Amino acid sequence: MRALPFELSEYRGRQEEFLSQMPQDSVVIIPNNPKSVRSNDTHYRYRANSYVLYLCGWEEPDSVFTAVFLDGEWKTSLFVRPRDTHSEIWEGRRIGPEGAEKGWPIDQSFPIEDAKEHILNAMSLGSKPSIIQGLDNRIDDIVLNQDPDKGPVIELSDIQDPRNILDSMRTIKSESEIGIMQQAANIASSAHVKAMEKTFPSIGEWQIQAIIEGHFIHSESQWSYPSIVGGGENATILHYSSNSETIGEGDLVLVDAGCEVHGYASDITRTWPVSGKFTEAQKEIYNLVLEAEIAGIEACKAGSPWRSMHEASSAVLARGLVELGILDCSESEALGKNLDGPYRNYFMHGTGHLLGLDVHDVGGGRKGDKNPGPVLKPGMVVTVEPGLYFASWRDDVEIPERYAGIGIRIEDDVLITEEGPIVLSSGCPKSIIEIESIVGKSR
Repeated sequence: MRALPFELSEYRGRQEEFLSQMPQDSVVIIPNNPKSVRSNDTHYRYRANSYVLYLCGWEEPDSVFTAVFLDGEWKTSLFVRPRDTHSEIWEGRRIGPEGAEKGWPIDQSFPIEDAKEHILNAMSLGSKPSIIQGLDNRIDDIVLNQDPDKGPVIELSDIQDPRNILDSMRTIKSESEIGIMQQAANIASSAHVKAMEKTFPSIGEWQIQAIIEGHFIHSESQWSYPSIVGGGENATILHYSSNSETIGEGDLVLVDAGCEVHGYASDITRTWPVSGKFTEAQKEIYNLVLEAEIAGIEACKAGSPWRSMHEASSAVLARGLVELGILDCSESEALGKNLDGPYRNYFMHGTGHLLGLDVHDVGGGRKGDKNPGPVLKPGMVVTVEPGLYFASWRDDVEIPERYAGIGIRIEDDVLITEEGPIVLSSGCPKSIIEIESIVGKSR
């Protein structure tokens, strides 16, 4: 039975802040993720819902967190799997309602079978459901398919979503959360270095993946997203995932891999030559991306608009593409009036995203979001990850022969503070001199 990563008082503080913003005629209902079938009777490794982890740290499936305002105060409950010797022999020990009530930051705990009666009773007394829907169909059905004989049926318009409040809270990390995220960044940084050290020409993408993810497991963590290991042209595919090809001598490999510690993610990308030496053309693109990344990090200042890091990185990339002769226009034309100029032919994604209990964490700011993103505040953790991609297989844009097949991205995890940005992943080398001194060192 794993200990909770935070003091009970920190969880209670989160609950108090959250519930103080909720209408008192609400019944808060946050189901945990269901188990997911991989094939037949084999399941994927279970990962609890981030909102449940945030509010109470509960990691078992078949569970629901609730809160109801009773007798002038909020009462929190966990509905969990009861102890069952037969099931535990096969699947592992359960904490059960008694254990949950003793060791978790909740007021009371009951068997999961009692959740329906509890929710319907609260609704019959006038509490309107505030529920995260789509996580557990059984819980959704309790709210949506009530029995008219037991009270008035809730209208869809009366159903609230608590995520807006929780998402705002989750964007600002506490000191203890930042400490865990630093652990995750340290483990991922070490994994990238180990992969660099063991890289050689004709190595398989899967072998690099195995080195990195093996280090995650060895360090008591797990990947926070499926690792991207793209060699050669595969590095020009943003979410390449097969990791099944060998990497030829003279090629670069782009590795986007991060781990998770107590649910908190790291997210690091490095690009290096499998031979241990960058070609001149690769150096030109690499140094341009590195300059853009450093500019993006420097723009991560408290009080700045979310767009600041993207503007800073984009300005460097647009200027560099013109100077290298890849774009035949002025710098301002390359950048475009709305950061939509032709430089976007080679840099197609956003510069970063929030990071936390989800690798693309809640709170907005991703490319394609309808809102402009949050103002950067102390306690936020973001990624900064510009890149340039010259896929020779593309027929919609001109690819200079000198750079054909090159894909480079550099990504770090950055904490916003009043004094300026702190790079949590600074333990992962990224200068050309450092990388060339490391690649192949352990062969």
